Amino acid sequence: MSIFKFTFIFPSLIFAQLLLFTHSEAAIFDIQNNCPYTVWAASVPVGGGRQLNAGQTWTIDVPAGTSQAHKWAQTGCNFDGSGRDRCQTGDYNGLLQCQSYGQPPNSLAEYALNQYNNLVFFDISLVDGFNMPMEFSPTSNGCTRGIRCRTDINGQCPNELRTPSGCNNPCVVFKTDQYCCNSGSCSRTDFSR
Repeated sequence: MSIFKFTFIFPSLIFAQLLLFTHSEAAIFDIQNNCPYTVWAASVPVGGGRQLNAGQTWTIDVPAGTSQAHKWAQTGCNFDGSGRDRCQTGDYNGLLQCQSYGQPPNSLAEYALNQYNNLVFFDISLVDGFNMPMEFSPTSNGCTRGIRCRTDINGQCPNELRTPSGCNNPCVVFKTDQYCCNSGSCSRTDFSR
C-alpha cells in the first residue's frame, strides 16, 4: 500500500490535505480543508466537486486504472443551493459538480493509478496557469519525496497574465504559436524567462 499526501497551500497556510491509499484495486483520497474559511475542491474523472467548510473532509474512492485524473481548487466561488455559480479560477461551466477539467487558471495535481508495472504516476502542472501553491507527496512504503510548488506565483504574475485570484499561462491569453508551442519548435519568451 502506498500513501500520498496532497496539499493546497496559501503563502503560509495549509488549504487542504489529500491522502492517497493505493493498492492493486483502488485508491482512497481524503481531502480535508485546514483553512479557517470555505474552499471548493474539484476532482475528475471521479468525485466532481465539494464545498468544504473549515475542518471538513471529503473522501473519494478512485478505481484502479484511473488515468488522466486531476484535482484542483476552485476559488472565488459562491455556489447556490443547486451548486451553480461562477468561480474566479478553476471554474467548470458554473457548476460545483465538475465532469471535466476546470477553466484556467488553475494549479493541477495530476495522477494515474496502476499504470505501467502497476505504478502510480503523479505530478503538479502549471500548464493551465496558477491559482494556488500545492504539494503532492508519497508518505508510505519508505517513499517520502514528493513534489512541491510552494511559491505564491500570483504575487509575481505579470500584469498581462493576471486575473482575480490567479495567473494565466501566456497561451491562454495570447493564443499564438509563440506562446502555445503547437508547432513543437518554440523558443523562450519574456514570460518563460
